[in-house]
Amino acid sequence: MTEPASGYTRDGVPTFESVREKIETRYGTAIGAAELASETPEGRSVEEQYEARQKAAAERLARIRESMHRADDSG
Repeated sequence: MTEPASGYTRDGVPTFESVREKIETRYGTAIGAAELASETPEGRSVEEQYEARQKAAAERLARIRESMHRADDSG
């Protein structure tokens, strides 16, 4: 009923194996691209910028929480 070489049934429906193979190939390509991107100077720069923003956001949140606690204690 299926034609294994083509990855489709006679009705033109993709087989489970062909769909799984496509997904695994795309996943592997995405992982590889991400790894390569993180090895470039631009990729490292983006990671450093993200980490700096996360740190700044955490510090800002800590200051906001501290000011809220001071307001609660004075009232």
